[in-house]
Amino acid sequence: MMKALMRQGVVKLLILAAVFSIGLPNKCSAQEPAQSPRKILVKTAPVYPTLARSMNIHGTVKLEAIVSPNGTVKSVDIKGGHPLLTQSAVTAVGHWKFDPDTHETKELIEIKFDPE
Repeated sequence: MMKALMRQGVVKLLILAAVFSIGLPNKCSAQEPAQSPRKILVKTAPVYPTLARSMNIHGTVKLEAIVSPNGTVKSVDIKGGHPLLTQSAVTAVGHWKFDPDTHETKELIEIKFDPE
């Protein structure tokens, strides 16, 4: 009987250890440090698409821009937003110019469209 209780105690200990370790970060993984957004030097405003305006479509387009070290936008990836608004936002952000930096960065951008 004593051995059975000890086995149950060991099993409970193992389960408890597993439960507590699930939420802990893996200390072996390499993570990039959090970056602050780069300053925008030239910001072209997006054109509100005529069809979207006539249909009273509004909302926010979320984008991720890859910015080269010299500050030019290398690529833009759509992360969310109405399909009638996204192309206008991508075109505008593609013309933006950012502050130079020592390395390429990813910038998260939100553009709000409001017909008013």
